[in-house]
Amino acid sequence: MKKSHIDELITIFGKEQVLTEPEDMIAYSYDASHAETEPEAVVFATTTEQISELMKLAYREHIPVTPRGQGSGLSGGSVPLKKGIVLSMDKMQNVIEFDPANRLITVEAGLTTSDIDPIAAEANLFYPPDPGSVTFSTIGGNVAENAGGLRGLKYGVTKDYVKMMKVVLPQGDIVTLGNKCVKHVAGFNMEGIFVGSEGLLGIMTEVTLALLPIPQHHESALAIFDSLDDAAQSVSDIIAAGVTPSTMEFMDNITINAIQNFQDCGLPRDAEAVLLIETDGEENSAVNEMAKVEEAVSKNNVRKFARARDMTERDLLFAGRRIALNALANVKPNLILEDATVMRSKLPEMVSGIVNIATKYDLQVGIFGHAGDGNLHPTFLIDMKDKDEMGRTEKAVTELFQLAIDLDGTISGEHGIGVEKKPFLENQIGAEGIRLLQNIKKTFDPENLLNPGKMFDMV
Repeated sequence: MKKSHIDELITIFGKEQVLTEPEDMIAYSYDASHAETEPEAVVFATTTEQISELMKLAYREHIPVTPRGQGSGLSGGSVPLKKGIVLSMDKMQNVIEFDPANRLITVEAGLTTSDIDPIAAEANLFYPPDPGSVTFSTIGGNVAENAGGLRGLKYGVTKDYVKMMKVVLPQGDIVTLGNKCVKHVAGFNMEGIFVGSEGLLGIMTEVTLALLPIPQHHESALAIFDSLDDAAQSVSDIIAAGVTPSTMEFMDNITINAIQNFQDCGLPRDAEAVLLIETDGEENSAVNEMAKVEEAVSKNNVRKFARARDMTERDLLFAGRRIALNALANVKPNLILEDATVMRSKLPEMVSGIVNIATKYDLQVGIFGHAGDGNLHPTFLIDMKDKDEMGRTEKAVTELFQLAIDLDGTISGEHGIGVEKKPFLENQIGAEGIRLLQNIKKTFDPENLLNPGKMFDMV
């Protein structure tokens, strides 16, 4: 990068907020995926106006810009594939407005997701989306990836709570999209286009989110099974019984034992699978729903149905689920985590299909995930230095994605496409779908300077 460009960055952001030395930029060359590219500069924004000036410079000088939150993404979305400038948003952590009367909160994009609930709780409100990275992922990253989480079954995902946003467009213009009203149809659903756009269309700097009242009561239980099929079938049967749990998480034997080796969370090591289930709402409603859950799983050979007796037991069970990925990461040197998703009724077929694929390619796979909304996280435990094992894993992943597509599912339920799933997107949406995405990208970013190389190639 030219010295004149660096000087202009320093003018915009200040000398202390611009990194150019390779050793200082290493942490900004990768995220939680397997992709890695070193940028030419890293800048730390604190205002929307700074980002606007950055994009004007980038477009004038044809410099790629890659927005970044905390780098917790699992698809390579914040890796600067075309080098250029990494725009770090994690210093933009202000709460702009808390409006409990209208159940809204407006925050800057760098605020950590879990920081919202303590503020909202002052008015007995909460923010439902809770990705596994809730304690360190940023709101901007959540919106860019349309993050889900453990409560997705009942409460939905990030897109269901985004009301309004401030965005810097690729050429530097600042626009406000959406509206705080419950109903609003003035123009296109532009805020909806930006949710899940993975930083390709614009840079979100402020987001207004909807909040909900905190449920009065929670009932939590662990259903223990000696069969993967019985656990998977129970998910469909619980929904068919007219119950919508706030959480319904699936963990197989490999995942259970990885968790127990990592931290004792009281999970049964000999179980083939468990379901972690929670109902919430008014006390009578939550209790009655959990009774229906118990009745549904009893028809599928449940070995044991253990209700949490207090919040301590409940928190221990949830702690196990939340550390599942870290626990699996300790089993072998590397892992490849996917998030293929199917309709709940297809879950038994998906689970058995994953097991068959792993067996076919002689691979170890841990399966966990948000079973209630069909979002599984098959995690291949591998050693990337073993070329033969890597080759088998690549074939297995390809078959896994095709299995999800064949079952009318999707190759990504919440992690996004980024770099990791880019080769498989056309298999799901077709060449016409790719062209539509390309045309939208060209409309917003005709020079392809904002997070280039992600999701699809430009022509």
